Amino acid sequence: MANYYTDHPEIEFHLNHPLMKRIVDLKERNYAEKDKYEDAPVNYEDAIENYKRLLEITGDVAANIIEPNSESVDLEGPHLENGRMIYASKTFENLDATRKAGLWGISMPRQYGGLNLPNTVFSMASEIISAADAGFQNVWSLQSCIDTLYEFGSEEQRQKYIPRICAGETMSMDLTEPDAGSDLQHVMLKASQDADGTWRLNGVKRFITNGDSDIHLVLARSEEGTKDGRGLSMFIYDKKNGGVNVRHIENKLGIHGSPTCELVYKNAKAELCGSTRLGLIKYVMALMNGARLGIAAQSVGVEQEAYNEGLAYAKERQQFGKRIITFPAVYDMLSRMKAKLDAGRSLLYQTARYVDIYKELEDIQRDQKLTPEERQEMKKYTRLADAFTPLSKGTNSEYANQNAYDAISIHGGSGFIMEYKSQRLYRDARIFSIYEGTTQLQVVAAIRYITNGTYLDIMKDMLQQEVSDDLKPLKVRVEEMVKLYEQSVEYVKEANNQDVHDFLGRRLYDMTADIIQSLLILDDATRAPELFAKSATVFVHMAEEEVTGKSVYVKNFIAEDLKDFRAVEPEAEEA
Repeated sequence: MANYYTDHPEIEFHLNHPLMKRIVDLKERNYAEKDKYEDAPVNYEDAIENYKRLLEITGDVAANIIEPNSESVDLEGPHLENGRMIYASKTFENLDATRKAGLWGISMPRQYGGLNLPNTVFSMASEIISAADAGFQNVWSLQSCIDTLYEFGSEEQRQKYIPRICAGETMSMDLTEPDAGSDLQHVMLKASQDADGTWRLNGVKRFITNGDSDIHLVLARSEEGTKDGRGLSMFIYDKKNGGVNVRHIENKLGIHGSPTCELVYKNAKAELCGSTRLGLIKYVMALMNGARLGIAAQSVGVEQEAYNEGLAYAKERQQFGKRIITFPAVYDMLSRMKAKLDAGRSLLYQTARYVDIYKELEDIQRDQKLTPEERQEMKKYTRLADAFTPLSKGTNSEYANQNAYDAISIHGGSGFIMEYKSQRLYRDARIFSIYEGTTQLQVVAAIRYITNGTYLDIMKDMLQQEVSDDLKPLKVRVEEMVKLYEQSVEYVKEANNQDVHDFLGRRLYDMTADIIQSLLILDDATRAPELFAKSATVFVHMAEEEVTGKSVYVKNFIAEDLKDFRAVEPEAEEA
């Protein structure tokens, strides 16, 4: 019987990473709840066994319920009836199965009915569910919005809403508006107070994933007369109170099981979450970072499934009297798909581990004073998580698109036929590099860490790690890549031209991701050569090709060249 967890031992490898001991000790507060809750672990080994059991259950539900339902969900999609969104019929089956399996409230403390699992484990479950159906992963994984309510809401709000999510109610984050896409500081949905202090929301939200959910986190303008991010606050809207209707469900290219709604708020009663004026500058930033990690996990799931589909077809399909997997053009594609998958997954879970450590220390700090060593640890991992999140989201979302594209190529003409799964993976993957911040916005988020030397320091730090003897020649090649990278960054800084800096930013970002993933996969291959040695060789070859080419591009670029790239001259655009 198929299982999307046990079928892929690479996931368990990351569950046993050395940093997990620190994460679990922090998450379990040194196992303080072992006598209070029956499901609380008594030690680290017990906790890891609990995680494995949950992931096995997730893998079973994903392989044997969600994946078999995926084609039907894709074909049917959600419906709009009397201002309400109705899921595709098989989506209800998926929701029922995940609720019965206890796969809700994953990250929440046990006192609210949650499972108290680290973000790393949630990301693993998210990857597994995405491999089965990326559209359903959206519906299910938005439960992570509750992390923001837990972090910034009052204790009364925690007790009111968190148990409902742990029981399987759905969530959404209502940020985007028709005139404010990525530019959230121009959100205009109005929040006003009645005489008794009750907040009311009025306006329109657009492109809202799972938009007719049970509980919404809503970004709205609470400060009259403001026009920027400082006038925005975060609100909690409960569907039970009414006041919000679905005006339209988008007819999308892919992820059909995930309803994308346009919502109309009419005097909708809401509760303020946290303090006014911090909605965008503090709360949405936390929400978005969590969402970006979720898209990275979603992307890795599709990378895996696209590779599986391409590999299975290449093993069976014969041309010119040979199985096509024996052709260099095909095994080149497959090896690159697998290398991207393994390196991208390593980047995802390294990011998740960094997030876990700083988030847990932040949580502990709410109840007690941290030691100076813990404060330093929190500062270190906050910075690492902030640097790695845009790399993880941007790179994996691009890899998902590339792997889905290559899966179709391996299938040839059959890949273009709707009966084959590859076309759905391709359609689903296209949104990953767009929503929750386009790849271009991930470059914007990462660029300061490129120019201030943070990534370079990380690379040099990682180069201090020992690798096995047979991988040392690969490490030498990565060292050469780091030199080219350092030269390229210095060239852009010395140009002292903001337009050149912005234009070349994507090349520097890609080089950063290539080198960091090369170092991660070398470490993985040192610890588990049977799983990762081949991918390490392939990925370093691939990264070397990319980094060398991009360094040549960067170092030969001059400001005068920009005029030939501009579609419209700045003066003409302004006119």
